Amino acid sequence: MTTRRRPLGIYVHVPFCATRCGYCDFNTYTALELGPNVSQASYADVALAEVDFAAKTLGADVRPVDTVFFGGGTPTLLPPRDLARMLDGIRQRFGLSAGAEVTTEANPESVDPYVLEELRASGFTRVSFGMQSAREHVLAVLDRQHTPGRAVAAVGEARAAGFEHVNVDLIYGTPGESDDDWRASLDAAIESGADHVSAYSLIVEPGTRLAARIRRGELPMPDDDVLADRYLMADAALGAAGFDWYEVSNWARTTDAQSRHNLGYWRGGEWWGIGPGAHSHVGNERWWNVKHPAAYAERIAAGESPAQEREVLDDATQRTEEVMLRVRLREGLPLTRVPESRRPAAEQARDDGLLEQAAFEAGRAVLTLRGRLLADAVVRELVD
Repeated sequence: MTTRRRPLGIYVHVPFCATRCGYCDFNTYTALELGPNVSQASYADVALAEVDFAAKTLGADVRPVDTVFFGGGTPTLLPPRDLARMLDGIRQRFGLSAGAEVTTEANPESVDPYVLEELRASGFTRVSFGMQSAREHVLAVLDRQHTPGRAVAAVGEARAAGFEHVNVDLIYGTPGESDDDWRASLDAAIESGADHVSAYSLIVEPGTRLAARIRRGELPMPDDDVLADRYLMADAALGAAGFDWYEVSNWARTTDAQSRHNLGYWRGGEWWGIGPGAHSHVGNERWWNVKHPAAYAERIAAGESPAQEREVLDDATQRTEEVMLRVRLREGLPLTRVPESRRPAAEQARDDGLLEQAAFEAGRAVLTLRGRLLADAVVRELVD
């Protein structure tokens, strides 16, 4: 495998959840869905075996890791010692860059002060809580298990444990959510002390329990106009509270509070994904692992690659993906990366108020607020 010496991130997928949220289609499993020969207790050992495999595969291209991100699922369903052991394995086989960012996702009810103190002491620098809403009836529609105030309390516990950077995730547009409900969620996130907020519109994924309820007429489909209004509310409230947007769905109080790991994705960086269903991108290759934890563990035990499929990205594909990802960032996309055939479309987007005039004159495509609402449409116009 040939790689360019760019910063390397590692993503560790922990596929376990206590219960399945009705809107979620991620590669996650409750205890009843795992089947035989899969155990949370042994997961750290299996994941560490892939860390070894990754280091051997990269060979001379192994370099210190700039970011590590434990996602899921609910990584904090595992004991802190298992998360620490996986991080230590990455440190031993790859090394961590000075000032490396190490994040774990967590459900608010899956941590307590002791867990957070243990994680901080073991080298985690950032925690991301799935808050979603501050209203009980909205959480109930989403099948979330924590109480409305638990996420705010968890942020305080993380701060007390020494976490300098804390994110809360919010979802807007849930059936039954009012403007006042959304405003209360924004206020709670702002007042929690988190220095980063991610806000996503609810997407009704096929095959989920939420999709089935909407199909049966129990709940209404989220309205696009309402979703746009909620986004504008979020940007206004977060901006007034000192948060700046740096990606369409992400706001941070400071540059240091931005998610460096996710910026690596959006800037076309390199990362190795550990765990079932995890995706990787190194050099001009992309691959993804088998999805079920049992199949994943079997391949690892046999000393085989857990990859299910892979693809080689040609120059045209990489250019297209660069436009798709980087145009979502506050820093924008150099206009030189827009295909020549699409330059008239870029100029039209500027004239339509979707791209900032001053940035355009300086040679960059940067979304306006209205452009952020129509980001997908802008992207479609800028790619061949």
